[in-house]
Amino acid sequence: MIDIKASPSIDDNPNCADWLDLSQDGKVLLRTGKVEIGQGILTALVQIAADELDISPDRFEVLSGHTRLGPLEGQTSSSLSLEVSGRAIRLAASATRKRLADEAATLLQAKPEEIAFEDGAVKVGERETPLTSWTLAQTVDLNVSVMEHAAPKPAAARRVIGTSLPRRDLPAKATGAPFIQDLVLDGMKHGRVLQPPSQMSRVASFDSDALAAKFPDVKIIRSGSFIGVIAEREETAIKAIEAAGQLAQWDDGASVPADIVEAVHSAEGELIEIANVGDASASSDPKVTISARKAFFAHGSIAPSCAVATWQDGHLEVYSHSQGPHGLRDALGIVFSVEPLAHVTVIHTPGAGTYGHSGQDDVACDAALLAREVPGTPVRVIWSRSDDFVASPLGPGMVVDGEATLGDDGRLKRISITLHSQPHAQRPGRGGVAGLTSAELIDPPFPWVSNDDVPPVRGGGADRNATPLYKIPNLRVAKKIVKDIPVRTSALRGLGAIINVFAVEALMDDAAELAGTDPVQFRLEHLEDERAKAVIARAAEMAGWPGTPSENQGFGIGFAQYKNKSAYCAVIAEVKLENEVRLVKIWAAADAGEIVNPDGLMNQIEGGIIQGASWTLKEAVQFEGDRVVSDSWQSYPILKFSEVPEIEVDLIDRPDQQPLGAGETSVSPTAAAIGNAVKQALGVRIVEMPITRDTIARAAT
Repeated sequence: MIDIKASPSIDDNPNCADWLDLSQDGKVLLRTGKVEIGQGILTALVQIAADELDISPDRFEVLSGHTRLGPLEGQTSSSLSLEVSGRAIRLAASATRKRLADEAATLLQAKPEEIAFEDGAVKVGERETPLTSWTLAQTVDLNVSVMEHAAPKPAAARRVIGTSLPRRDLPAKATGAPFIQDLVLDGMKHGRVLQPPSQMSRVASFDSDALAAKFPDVKIIRSGSFIGVIAEREETAIKAIEAAGQLAQWDDGASVPADIVEAVHSAEGELIEIANVGDASASSDPKVTISARKAFFAHGSIAPSCAVATWQDGHLEVYSHSQGPHGLRDALGIVFSVEPLAHVTVIHTPGAGTYGHSGQDDVACDAALLAREVPGTPVRVIWSRSDDFVASPLGPGMVVDGEATLGDDGRLKRISITLHSQPHAQRPGRGGVAGLTSAELIDPPFPWVSNDDVPPVRGGGADRNATPLYKIPNLRVAKKIVKDIPVRTSALRGLGAIINVFAVEALMDDAAELAGTDPVQFRLEHLEDERAKAVIARAAEMAGWPGTPSENQGFGIGFAQYKNKSAYCAVIAEVKLENEVRLVKIWAAADAGEIVNPDGLMNQIEGGIIQGASWTLKEAVQFEGDRVVSDSWQSYPILKFSEVPEIEVDLIDRPDQQPLGAGETSVSPTAAAIGNAVKQALGVRIVEMPITRDTIARAAT
């Protein structure tokens, strides 16, 4: 049976015309609210539409992330683009095709099932006709309900899906054309803003007259603690804001504990129950425990945050690499009191790297505040590397306390997980809160509000993947969310999944050791999901599990189904203990349902492995009080090209299943696999992330 269950995106954009436009002969305009952030999503969405319409992918143009002209689809996050937008586009394209086929059948006095399309040409059986999809679209009304006409093809009839269609965004990126950092508009001026040394710092004094005397051709803007400059040339704006930094005095900001991660752990707060099955109370049965902690992570985007804004006749237009253009539009509407919101247009333009809520929304507000001072003139603002590290939201530091108990049969009897974190999703515009850095600084300010964490129905935030997929008769999972520590946190790839999977998979390995069972076999014995078993078995086969580790060498496994409902991934890591932990090789098996673009999916799995490895072995934000002091690649190292291991990935295709989100699925199993491999090589469980010489030394003492 063909699944025609609606997509949440169809609820907000119910008509075929919301998604597709065939008004230009020989071309198809595909609209989506999801945006390209390096994951190849626009190529995959075109493949889905092309298959349903029987029109070559080469004929497609894509309008993506445009708040005035495109559909509302929320954030491009949580590995939901294929699951949500892909489903919506499949339904919309199939409904459009059915409408065109019905019209062709009427005009040709044929049965609808006799109508065939071949790259937009209409046939009756094998007989060619003068009709095309485009001539039919001239008279067919596409302002009709998608769900009333949706008729997706069976998997066997799809021809474009399952092929590694070249990424449609790469040719332009090779020339730098689409990156927002390279965007140039006619008459554009250059702006810079002065970032406070910490989130709660405010200007105590500022000598604007001295700055004006030194830079007479620079426009200086100040509102409360917001200080910015506009210049004709970028280098002038840079020099002016550097001088402004010397002329501004800031207060001391907020007082925070020396160890912020431990402060999150020890803070009092309500425990929110996520799962409670059976009796998970403590017992005297054999058990293993863990208290795992992760550092605060930075986005570390290769290109700093950037935006270009223009005010014209009361309308604000912003080019931004935001992952949520509509959310940014809403936040800007709040800051500038714009009604209706149609007077704010946000147009997505790709930036060079980000998975989550980094500074891309904040810099858009910076640009809009400066551009308001020069109506009709575009103003471009780009943060410095230091600004991007210091001012962007961080992935929260977390602590996960876990305990696993064995029964007399050597199987898991009980698991208890308690996690401690700040909120993981404080994106702008949500709940009527601006949530933008410069909005907190202007006069009057829009105060910082710490939002609630992501609820479990949306995949959870701090608790993402804290509930094991394994069959455990007695299970308790709870989280504590700390809101009063003044360090800005928000969404970063996978949210809490990386430390939760790290902790759960460490418990699984240690419980297997306690039971005297092979870790892979132990996992398989505790799983009922056959797809989960298949990826674990495949990864083990690829790696020749269990291997024969030599001195200072280890092999480890990690597994998770992202959010317990998206793609499955099992990872096996080989490490060698040298001056640092050296990652030698990674084997991974993944099941993302129907594979739309094999090469694109492979890129996602490999990219997630590399980022997961970098977080596990390298990355940690350093603080002095409430100030971020890791503000460069020297003080915030990431995995180098020379440190990337050999990676071998196998994809399990299930064309009879819906595509599952895969952008984050390999990150957490990679961390867990490395942690378990280090345990085998060292003989000691390392519970701190990142796993560095210092953390190993602390564990050994």
